[in-house]
Amino acid sequence: MALFRLTRMVEPEPLLRGDGIYLRPAVSSDHPAWSRLRADSRAFLTPWEPIWPEDDLTRAAFRRRVRRQAEEVANDESYSFLIFEAVSDTLLGGLTLGGLRRGVAQAGTLGYWMGAPYAGKGIMTRAVAVAVRYGFGALRLHRIEAACLPENLPSMTLLERNGFQREGLARAYLKINGVWRDHCLFARIDDGESRFD
Repeated sequence: MALFRLTRMVEPEPLLRGDGIYLRPAVSSDHPAWSRLRADSRAFLTPWEPIWPEDDLTRAAFRRRVRRQAEEVANDESYSFLIFEAVSDTLLGGLTLGGLRRGVAQAGTLGYWMGAPYAGKGIMTRAVAVAVRYGFGALRLHRIEAACLPENLPSMTLLERNGFQREGLARAYLKINGVWRDHCLFARIDDGESRFD
């Protein structure tokens, strides 16, 4: 009977666990830690990211981000996560499996960022491993793609450590720090061995 379906069941947000870390979607209460880490890491992140909107670090912008994240999950378009240290619950960075293409493609694109104090410690390598297992398992993707600037050797290394293979160069692929930049393209195909459900 329709009376019993007045409210939509809310599924629990996924909590993905890895080696000393966990990933979960952002919630409104993450704003102080997120905005502080992003602000403190701005100089470190600027060469690798699009230009930040003027209000990017505000609470209102973060609320919009969390709302958009929920809409994208509901539409099976994108799955965004923050990365935390497991013992201290310290926010370390974030990643997204986005641009999902279903049908005959079953593919998505991986993007990630790390707070400056935590870069170069292998944390993102572990976080990407968790995201790949989730993408191939729960999301049933066949292919996960990633792109990075040709001079971003740490990003290339972490992708290769996670089984991604370089597939080519895309000219003027993304507008980074206000300039259309070439990107090295990487992809990993589901081998059936990197899943958890």
